[in-house]
Amino acid sequence: MPRAGLPSTDSAMSLLSVDDLDVALDGHEILADVGFDIEAGSWIGLVGPNGSGKTTLLRAIGAHVPFDGTIRLDGRHVEDWSAQARARRLAYVRQGASLTFDFTVEELVLLGRAPHRGWLRSYRADDRLLVREALSMVDLEGFADRSVLSLSGGETQRVFLAQALVQESDLLLLDEPTSHLDVHYQFAFMEQVNALVEGGRTVLAVFHDLELAARYADRLLVLQGGRLVARGDPAAVLTPARIAEVFGMQARTERRADGTFRIEYLAPVSPTSRASTPGSATF
Repeated sequence: MPRAGLPSTDSAMSLLSVDDLDVALDGHEILADVGFDIEAGSWIGLVGPNGSGKTTLLRAIGAHVPFDGTIRLDGRHVEDWSAQARARRLAYVRQGASLTFDFTVEELVLLGRAPHRGWLRSYRADDRLLVREALSMVDLEGFADRSVLSLSGGETQRVFLAQALVQESDLLLLDEPTSHLDVHYQFAFMEQVNALVEGGRTVLAVFHDLELAARYADRLLVLQGGRLVARGDPAAVLTPARIAEVFGMQARTERRADGTFRIEYLAPVSPTSRASTPGSATF
C-alpha cells in the first residue's frame, strides 16, 4: 500500500527529475513537454492508453532512445553517467522480453551483477548467493540450471525480475511487469516489489490495470497522446471524468473503508463525446 509521509515533489531532493522531455522517433512525435519528479523511496505508477508513450518514457529515462529536454538521475544528467555506473543506479525490466540466446537461468540472472563486477570479470561466490536468494524470492528455486528457452512467458518475466533484484539498483523501471503472470504470481510479484519500496528502493512502473496501479502506487502519472495530463494521488487522478476522457470508458469509482480503490467499468464512451484535448486535466 502507499507509504505515508512522502515528501512533496521537489526537483532539488528528487532521485529522478524529468523536465521538458520531447521524444521523436522516425519523424513521429512520441512524447512532448513531459516533466515530473520522483522522490527516493516512492512507487510511481505510469498509466495511459495504448500508444500514449509509456514505454518510450521508460526507455528515455534509461538513455535507450534519443531525446530533447533534461533527465537527471540523482541530480546528474542521465546521459552523463557511464553505462556501467547508470546500471548500478537504474534497472529496467522490459515488457515481455524475448530471448534468442540459450543462457541458463543462473547465467541470465548473473548478468545483473555485471555493473558491479565489470563485463569481463568472473563472478564471485557472493554473486551466486545473491542469485539463489533472488530466484527464491521470485519462486524459481531449482531453476538455476534450466535453459531460459524452456521457460514460459511468466517464468521468463520472473527471471528478469530476479536479474533486476541482484542488480541492486536504487531505481527500478518496470514496463507492465505482470502482463505474462497468472493471478497468483501477479500478487506475489507486486508484494515483492512493494517490499523493495518499503526497504528504500524507488519504482516507476507502467500499469495496464488501473485498479492494480491504484492499489500499489503512491502517485500516478497519466499520459495521453504523449503528454502528461494528470498526476497525483490515485483516487484524485482516476475520476470517472478522467477515465472517460483518457481511457474512453464510463466508470464508477469507490474508495473503500479498507483503503482499496474500486473501478467499475460500465460502457465504452463514444469517440465524439470524449474531450477533444487533454488540457482540462489538473496537476
